Amino acid sequence: MLQTHRHKPNRLLKERSPYLLQHAYNPVDWHPWTDEAFEKARREDKPIFLSIGYSTCHWCHVMERESFEDPDVARLMNETFVSIKVDREERPDIDSAYMQVCQMMTGTGGWPLTIIMTPDKRPFFAATYLPKESRFGRVGMMELVPYIKELWETRREEIEGRAAQALAVLQAVVPGEAEGDKIGEETLKRTYYQLLRLFDERHGGFGVAPKFPTPHNLTFLLRYWKRYDEAKALEMVEKTLQAMRRGGIYDHVGFGFHRYSTDAAWVVPHFEKMLYDQALIAVAYIEAYQATGKKEYRETAREIFTYVLRDMTAPEGGFYSAEDADSDGEEGKFYVWTDDEIRRALGEEKAELVIKVFGIQKEGNFREEATRAKTGRNILYLQQPLSEAAAELRISEQELEGRLEEARQKLFEVRVRRVHPFKDDKILTDWNGLMIAALAKGAQVLNNPQYAEAAGRAAEFILSRMRDAAGRLLHRYREGEAAVPAFLDDYAFLTWGLIELYEATFAPHYLEEALALNNTLVEHFWDDQNGGLYFTAAGAADIPVRQKDAYDGAIPSGNSVAMLNLLRLGRMTANSELEEKAAQIGRAFSAGVIESPASYTQMMAALDFALGPAYEVVIAGDPQAADTQEMLTALRRRFIPNKVVLFRPTGEEIPEITQVAGFTRELSAREGKATAYVCRNYHCEIPTTDASEMLLLLSAPNGQVSAKRRVYV
Repeated sequence: MLQTHRHKPNRLLKERSPYLLQHAYNPVDWHPWTDEAFEKARREDKPIFLSIGYSTCHWCHVMERESFEDPDVARLMNETFVSIKVDREERPDIDSAYMQVCQMMTGTGGWPLTIIMTPDKRPFFAATYLPKESRFGRVGMMELVPYIKELWETRREEIEGRAAQALAVLQAVVPGEAEGDKIGEETLKRTYYQLLRLFDERHGGFGVAPKFPTPHNLTFLLRYWKRYDEAKALEMVEKTLQAMRRGGIYDHVGFGFHRYSTDAAWVVPHFEKMLYDQALIAVAYIEAYQATGKKEYRETAREIFTYVLRDMTAPEGGFYSAEDADSDGEEGKFYVWTDDEIRRALGEEKAELVIKVFGIQKEGNFREEATRAKTGRNILYLQQPLSEAAAELRISEQELEGRLEEARQKLFEVRVRRVHPFKDDKILTDWNGLMIAALAKGAQVLNNPQYAEAAGRAAEFILSRMRDAAGRLLHRYREGEAAVPAFLDDYAFLTWGLIELYEATFAPHYLEEALALNNTLVEHFWDDQNGGLYFTAAGAADIPVRQKDAYDGAIPSGNSVAMLNLLRLGRMTANSELEEKAAQIGRAFSAGVIESPASYTQMMAALDFALGPAYEVVIAGDPQAADTQEMLTALRRRFIPNKVVLFRPTGEEIPEITQVAGFTRELSAREGKATAYVCRNYHCEIPTTDASEMLLLLSAPNGQVSAKRRVYV
């Protein structure tokens, strides 16, 4: 159907970002972030109105409908400002810098992010969502814009002073934290006890509503359980993963996880779906399956991958970024059901089962956001574990699962005919790196080579299509165009993915690419003065300050992931210089880590690896032979996070892996059988051809680690 627009297009029409294109027909005279926009502001002596959001952001859509599509608001903005739109996913460096400004000025943050600044990029006003008219103490655009105009024209000196002060504070906190005390085992323990205090004993997860998955908290706790045999750590992980899987935050019809839960019980989601959540949550379920052997974790990971490969994979091989919460202008409309819709889709008998198991109510369990009135629509969520539901129904759990799967398929067939949420089809290097890592780990643990094939296609796409003329990575690809110089997260997350992909396939070129990307990262992003990695490469000139931090928020930080990458690559290549670089990252951020270690759980996973025992395992054998596959399967089934695995194929005079990891050159299969070489803390055990003996060598108690390695940096 031909789409019509009430207004002429603005400058955003030529952009590739789906978010910017959503605003291309606003009456606001939007500019992309370009030198021309800032030059225009200087020439016309106007402040900059910077609006930052992303394509699947619900409140960004609300602000657009209320204000940016409104002719009266647009007229005021066009008279007063040079207005700039930024996609936070396309330019996370701009978003990160100005989000810190917002948090300093207001004590909070979020999207849409609104910054008003001078033409030389110094901010003097910050806010998030702003309504058209003032209400409930929140200033509206119709009042704010004239006020800013008056300030700009009559109190310029005051504005300049505030802008200079804001920029000075921002620049003072960015370069890097002062080195603190050494971090070691005590830091791991403090991280655990902080998470324990935050843990929701009733519903799982951490803190109160809104509740985010934060899967790196869970993967840290699995490592803590492994190190100290702390049952409570594993209990926290399992309670959280089980509650998330039962809750409405999980899409029980089409699979995959929504962004977060608006309530403490994981029932009512914010419905957008992000690629990075699918990747990181899948990793947590895979590792929980390794740790416990419970099939519900395995099946959840498989279902996440089903969703991603079905709905989020580009023909070229990369993975799309996100799906919106809204369809037909309503949040969650695609995902919720009325009682009548369930009955029409399934027939009375099947419908009664689904209504009972999934908490369907005639009046609806999904409330209208503003009034809290029931809407008649329902979010599907499991009210109790399936084992308990089956017992109440007096059928086996297996039978219940089969009947629910039959119903799910019918509901999926009905739902697929609905108006779908908007899909943000840009391909981001960093988020693809996370998905590559998750799929490659899934290929290993779930023994599914299709996952490795999908991960490999995505990796090859990025490595071949998302580089500049100098061979450096680019951040974003859409509609045939790769653009935006890559950031720290792009290099770190893709390196992580390639390490996992090597361990899934043992194709040496993935390890070679990982090493090359890591070298480029250190060369262009390293802070020679304080250690650690900047978010942007040296020479990035269009932002007011280079950010550098290691906070593990919704996504792990690039510094935390890079720290573990360095440790793993150091062990895989016997290069101690890489391990020293990892130690320098730990030192650079140690002050912040010691103050609030639970905010750095991905870095704590790296610290856990560094403290050891960590293992280098080399398998030598025929890659197609049954004994080789048996040994690899045994190795992958167990939760042994602090290890690296290399494979030296027999039958090749000079295997390629020996050019990358020289110490494998002399390691050969014994008596024509697959042979495992297990090394720990820089010494190797006697090689074995027995998979059980290999696992025994990998299960030495942690107490055997030498005292001198208990403090890392």
